[in-house]
Amino acid sequence: MSKKVAVIMGSDSDLPIVKQAVQKLKEFNVPFEVHVMSAHRTPEDAAEFSKHAQENGFGVIISAAGKAAHLGGVLAAHTTLPVIGIPIKSSTLDGLDALLSTVQMPSGIPVATVAIDGSVNAAILAVQILALSDKELSDKLVDMKKQMSESVKAKDKKISQEINNLI
Repeated sequence: MSKKVAVIMGSDSDLPIVKQAVQKLKEFNVPFEVHVMSAHRTPEDAAEFSKHAQENGFGVIISAAGKAAHLGGVLAAHTTLPVIGIPIKSSTLDGLDALLSTVQMPSGIPVATVAIDGSVNAAILAVQILALSDKELSDKLVDMKKQMSESVKAKDKKISQEINNLI
């Protein structure tokens, strides 16, 4: 059985973005849990969850947080599992504050960081990490890439036909 992915949000207001990651994990049939934990309001809970994540069957942690987005760092500080940060656009700085807070980690505490509100890529990266030891997931990723390629080729053909009809 595949390892689980933990999806931890700093606030329930992050759910609209996190739902996209959850949907992508479901598409790959990857087991997951979703929790709300705050780096600032429940730091002990976040640290405790992270300390025991590996023994509880998790293989990757996704962290979604906005503003002073320290959640990914708090989780990464207490585990050796890969942590993927999703900076959430939730302030007047359009998510730049969250991006910098997530990506600017001290040496030894890495948090892989995707684009602002980039939850789909966070889920795909989590699947790629799990696929290193799961052939079935690896095959599904190959299929996804093939479908993406075929989709672009179909769009190219359609645009070429539309342009040729104009001439």
